[in-house]
Amino acid sequence: SRLAPNQRARAEGRSPIIAPGLQPAALTAVLALLLALTAPLPEAVRCVPVVLLQAVTAAGWFRLNGMWPARQGIALAFLAGVTTDVALLATDRKDAPLVVLGTLGVWCLFVLVLQLRNRSSADERMYALTAGLTSTALAVLAAGQLSATSDAVVVGAAAVAPAVLVRALPLPGPVSAVLALLAAAGAGAAAGQLNAFGTAGALLGLAAGCCALIGLRVASYDYPSRFVHLTAGVALPLALAAPAVHLLGPVLS
Repeated sequence: SRLAPNQRARAEGRSPIIAPGLQPAALTAVLALLLALTAPLPEAVRCVPVVLLQAVTAAGWFRLNGMWPARQGIALAFLAGVTTDVALLATDRKDAPLVVLGTLGVWCLFVLVLQLRNRSSADERMYALTAGLTSTALAVLAAGQLSATSDAVVVGAAAVAPAVLVRALPLPGPVSAVLALLAAAGAGAAAGQLNAFGTAGALLGLAAGCCALIGLRVASYDYPSRFVHLTAGVALPLALAAPAVHLLGPVLS
């Protein structure tokens, strides 16, 4: 039978690191564009791309860890993200850190209770618990795209899009990484000229670009399948950039 590219790489003993490539990067850029376009709109509208990001993040992380379908774990992680969104909409922006920590704690407890009912071996339960907690944390942290200021979201999204696209180009690894970070900083600076950030947008763009590249690297590990690339490879760059956008936005604006 014909092997998938990741299966062939494993069978041939090649590197377990397989980058997502251009198509997932293009999808990340589209999702980043949606975040940027909806950022100035009412918060209910801003929720739409954030919820999509959280859904893809939850599914992608479980598949990245070889756990599928894992419906309960994915549902819990996704609901944790949506609960965070609703709580953020109902509270002031200055309370966002407490809201995120509170919802994260509650839903991590739910994940723990779910695994206590698991009748698998101890190792399998621990692996499932780790994947569930991490997926939940990522879905909750992705809500940072909602709690951040609209200007910060625009700058961060504008930086992540070119960063992942440049990283997907067929260039030597260190070269593409440097060019991707330069593209992120440049796009952040350009977006900053359109709002309150000004040239400080370059710093926020650089931070968001760094987080995006970390997300791409994580989505490249352990012979990932095409499905992993089209879920985790799409979502993780923006999900990991969310905390940077939320935390650095007020500092740099």
